[in-house]
Amino acid sequence: MPDACLKTIDGGYATPASAPAPLLMQARGVSFRPQGKPLVDDIDLDIREGRRLIVMGSNGAGKSLLMRLLHGLIAPTSGEVVWRGKPLDRTAMREQAMVFQRPVMLRRSVIANLQFALAVRGIGGAERRRRVEEALEQARLGDLAKRPARVLSGGEQQRLALARALACTPRLLFLDEPTASLDPASTLAIENLIATAHARGITIVMITHDKGQARRLGDDIAFLHAGRLVETGPAARVLETPSSGAARAWLEGRLYLDDLSSPQTSPTP
Repeated sequence: MPDACLKTIDGGYATPASAPAPLLMQARGVSFRPQGKPLVDDIDLDIREGRRLIVMGSNGAGKSLLMRLLHGLIAPTSGEVVWRGKPLDRTAMREQAMVFQRPVMLRRSVIANLQFALAVRGIGGAERRRRVEEALEQARLGDLAKRPARVLSGGEQQRLALARALACTPRLLFLDEPTASLDPASTLAIENLIATAHARGITIVMITHDKGQARRLGDDIAFLHAGRLVETGPAARVLETPSSGAARAWLEGRLYLDDLSSPQTSPTP
């Protein structure tokens, strides 16, 4: 991906025109072909430190599957996922977190969900208490701390899921349509939490179908069609002047039936 994202004195991020940000993760020829059927096909993708990569494409394009492959939840049929220059392993996965479209809630209270996630990471004592309190405050769930997590509204559960992930201080956060089916107020709350994560320097890979959200939250876009990466580049460029027919048709609300014979396009500076 183009452009740098360098930490400033006040903890924010700047994007000078030179020196791209360091690579955090790469997909190198990643494919997933159960029984020979290519659901994700030969994907090369760079994910750079501190950037917000938005993954877009039609339903069934392979977005969620690609995210699970990158996170190590599914092993690729061929190719490899590289984390900071080395093959992805369980140690690297502990530096990542993932929030699903339908959040997974333990049969426990809100506060116990947070405590359990930190305990699994080996974080206890005063540090665990501090992180739990901070997470409850950021997600505006303090008044619901003792309520069973599974009786929360959809928006509240998603805030809890995101707060739980952020409490573990990941270097990379995967988000699979975190605001799908949420009302505007809940969507805004989730977007604010994502902005907070980015301000802390967390790299974000997020799936969305919302073009406005992609503009608000994205630095770069990766566009998938029929399991292939057909376009990558800066968010503004891809959303306004996409190079691939698949991305152009999808953004215009049209069906795209091309045979995918054209090569993958590359980012435009």
